[in-house]
Amino acid sequence: MRAGVVAAWLLAVVASAAGCANTVDGAAICIGCGNGTEPEFPNARPGAPTTMPTPVPVPPSTGETLSPNSAGYVYIETKSGKTRCQISADNVGCESDFTDPPTVDGEPANGVEVSAGGSNRWVLGNLGAMPTITIGYATYSAVGWTIEANSSGTRFTNDQTGHGMFISTEGVEFF
Repeated sequence: MRAGVVAAWLLAVVASAAGCANTVDGAAICIGCGNGTEPEFPNARPGAPTTMPTPVPVPPSTGETLSPNSAGYVYIETKSGKTRCQISADNVGCESDFTDPPTVDGEPANGVEVSAGGSNRWVLGNLGAMPTITIGYATYSAVGWTIEANSSGTRFTNDQTGHGMFISTEGVEFF
């Protein structure tokens, strides 16, 4: 009888391990990657419950510079809480719940990216549970970008090239 119990247990272990061998086709996209560093935060989607500590950090007053972390990134969230962005000297990547985004790989895009040089793209991505600073409706400076936020959206302009984007949940304008 004991051998039967051991055999049943062993069969259950083997069967449960077999479910771990599945793979999912697709390509991972990391907004802001390519410079050899990635943020080290757990994944979370906008609107999803997170375990981020409260209260949210207090934003600097109007016109102040937002300081980057040790990897050179500044993470912001808009006052509405609908858009989060990762800013580096090379590019700005944002995710939002857009009302009518284009389709990327058969899915509605939830992110956009613009480089200092002006290249841009819509992406599928997830910025994770990054430690954002909630910005108010004001003008900020961060790692070579000017950020102008108001109730209609947020404008990112590269200070050297003049390229950037205006982002809102209604859409994005690249320039």
